Amino acid sequence: MDIHSHIGPKVSALSNKLKRKIESLSFPDLYAPAQGKALHFILMHADEKLFQKDIEEEFGIRPASASELLKNMEANGLIRRVPLPEDTRYKQIIPSEAALARRREVVRDMENVESKLREGISPADLAVWVKVTERMTQNL
Repeated sequence: MDIHSHIGPKVSALSNKLKRKIESLSFPDLYAPAQGKALHFILMHADEKLFQKDIEEEFGIRPASASELLKNMEANGLIRRVPLPEDTRYKQIIPSEAALARRREVVRDMENVESKLREGISPADLAVWVKVTERMTQNL
């Protein structure tokens, strides 16, 4: 591999393949593919307190984009946004009962995707990849 080749297209190709894989796990009766990644993340962390900021940070999206995404997910009955009693400016993201009914399957599917991504990669190489991609993200 040429060390000087452009990395943007490689990252984009990986991102597109991962997106398609996750969308293939979608439940068309439950949500649109565009909401799939966010719902998977919310269900994977359903036992934690999640807020819009967590979605923004996880997916590297702007507050307005996250707000629109969550608004649509709420309108589709996938989540509820519940104001915290101690500070109503903060709204906790809570998966709906319909979404929670699929949680076990979603978690299993996501674990399978993670396992497939890591296949044939040593822990040392994976640690380097994580460090490098985190740095690239910061650089941008």
